[in-house]
Amino acid sequence: MDDTLGTLARADEAKLKTFAETLIHELGEIEVLKSQSGLVMLPIRDTAKGVAFHLGEVLMSEAHIRKGDAEGYGMRRGHDLEASMAMALVDLAMATNVRVSDCKAFCDAQAEALQNADDDLLRRVEATRVNMETF
Repeated sequence: MDDTLGTLARADEAKLKTFAETLIHELGEIEVLKSQSGLVMLPIRDTAKGVAFHLGEVLMSEAHIRKGDAEGYGMRRGHDLEASMAMALVDLAMATNVRVSDCKAFCDAQAEALQNADDDLLRRVEATRVNMETF
């Protein structure tokens, strides 16, 4: 399954902005439909009762752009409108067949970096696990 938007949403913001900057000239004129920050409810499922509830709110930045019939979208945690716009630019580039191989290579590299970071975090968490049966 292609998780390009999921990868871009967590990608390193400096690298994302730098890469997206290289796409602007080739994309040409685009229409900005939305560029805003706001709060989004964070739903969580209670595993004991199986019901959903809202844990709280998360600050998000969102960008929605269009070129012709193609659209690009970006939403990232925090108040970084440039990063969400960069995400939308990469999404739009892929939708309009602009440097698709470069975009895929960037996303693949970011996905690998994110997976390595996740694996490292899980190893550090596992190292703190206590086996209660040994007591």
